[in-house]
Amino acid sequence: MALQLLLLLLPSAFGRVALESTVPLHNTATSRWENLGRADAHEMMTLTAVVKVDESNRRALEKVFWEVSEPAHERYGKHLSVAEITELLDVPKARVERVRLHFAQAGAIRTTVSPNRDMIEVEMPVKAAEHALKTRISAFRHKSHRHVRILRASSRYSLPDDIAEDVVMVGELYQFPRFRDSGLNNLTGSGNWPNDCDAAGCKGLVTPGVLAQRYKLPTSEKDLKLTASADNTMAVAEFQGQYFKPSDIDSFSKSCHRDVEVDKIVGGNSPSAGVESELDIEYIRSVAPSVPLTVIYNSQYSLLKWANQITSDDSSPYIHSVSYGNDEAQQTSTEYMFSCNTAFMKLGAMGRSILFASGDQGVCGREGCGGLFSKRHFNPDFPAASPYITAVGGTNFEGDSIGAESVWSAGGGGFSNTFDIPSYQASAVQSYLDNKDADLPPQSYWNRTGRAYPDVAALGGTKTPYCVATSGRFAGVAGTSASCPVVAGVFALLNGLRLNAGKSPMGFLNPFIYKNPSAFQDVQSGKNDAGTGYGFKAIQGWDAASGFGTPDYQALSKAAME
Repeated sequence: MALQLLLLLLPSAFGRVALESTVPLHNTATSRWENLGRADAHEMMTLTAVVKVDESNRRALEKVFWEVSEPAHERYGKHLSVAEITELLDVPKARVERVRLHFAQAGAIRTTVSPNRDMIEVEMPVKAAEHALKTRISAFRHKSHRHVRILRASSRYSLPDDIAEDVVMVGELYQFPRFRDSGLNNLTGSGNWPNDCDAAGCKGLVTPGVLAQRYKLPTSEKDLKLTASADNTMAVAEFQGQYFKPSDIDSFSKSCHRDVEVDKIVGGNSPSAGVESELDIEYIRSVAPSVPLTVIYNSQYSLLKWANQITSDDSSPYIHSVSYGNDEAQQTSTEYMFSCNTAFMKLGAMGRSILFASGDQGVCGREGCGGLFSKRHFNPDFPAASPYITAVGGTNFEGDSIGAESVWSAGGGGFSNTFDIPSYQASAVQSYLDNKDADLPPQSYWNRTGRAYPDVAALGGTKTPYCVATSGRFAGVAGTSASCPVVAGVFALLNGLRLNAGKSPMGFLNPFIYKNPSAFQDVQSGKNDAGTGYGFKAIQGWDAASGFGTPDYQALSKAAME
């Protein structure tokens, strides 16, 4: 289950900062959060101000991003350093200082400018934030998770006109986390295959051995040694209190006979069992036991802060698996998505591969498709529908044994309403649209010219839940949050092969993926309608339910070394 951040939409701001919304505070989507009233004036909060990058410089970044990501281009793999990206963006120091000084003079106790000079992290008391942004800050508590309390704006914000000219948006003001659907946890398995874990609770569930067999993963010491490189790294991103218990990880490692461990933690860890975090750790490392793993934790539910951590560090991991997302329509603004995309381009230009889960509500997303008294429409996911990341969908086995796969009906997929179709997928998607077997939904429901997703898929459906050690026991867990770390682990192995051969890491993966469709196991059945009857069918070749299908490591390893 992808972690779901519910991004509250509020009326637009004064000045020229386009902000975050048009609906009342307590709409049905945010009803699980209660407003506790105005926050204490002295309580501390952290915000991210996104500084404007001149459009010509952003286009220059995008040009480099595509060139270093295209396997046929002469610049393929010639990735940039943090300093080179800073030089390319060329954000004027005077602009940055004006924005920084605005918050400092309002009472910020810390203002940290990112190395690329396009983000400023600000720590300040509530009273100072209200003064700097002309807003009201309230405390909110989740009705089901009573221990979770966050600070958010309960009114629109604005900046002085001269500062607003320099700022794209201010983050961490309107993002409300939505917690994992309990229906994707504590599932039982019905698979008819040997249990390769010692724990009886893993019987019939997907285990590391099931993945190794289906996706043709290396398991021998000799083959894994080929993927082990001192320079290779991978990471999972965790948010909203998703910590992990080392004892759970150890239990999984021993029971399932895999070398599962966390090599580095960024952002700290509290030894409590978070099923999302433990799922990510146990399975990305099961797939790629030879690759050191970093857990990057943030409590602020901020993609921008997460991305800034990575883009600020020349030694940040090469592969990042992120089980996080929400409907495009629920994003705080197009400026927010625009800012995230700029960060994704920086990451690709640096040689980082970013994979996102495609979501767990089918084509209708978290807001639903409407109908009856409203116009029916699909709700694509973000960041899954960003052209600058790799989106991973979900599948089940067709039968009760290891073999052909079918689309999980609740797996996310479709077409963006915000971003145009990128060139790397134009031909594959057009073939899908022209194929009569696709039996496409009514055109009025979706955007035929949008970025299409997912790009690839892996097991993750409720028919084939994963065996996860969590809270001191073994339980079945489903969702594209399972699919994403599995695919990320596969590409981490490929990076190891390339690095050992003196080649560059793969960086942004999609141009490679779309040039090598035969390196994936095609999924040709199922529909991502989440039981509504409306969705996209899986057919031969690429489709908007499973992408090109699921990994074939043996084929991918050959393609990656060409």
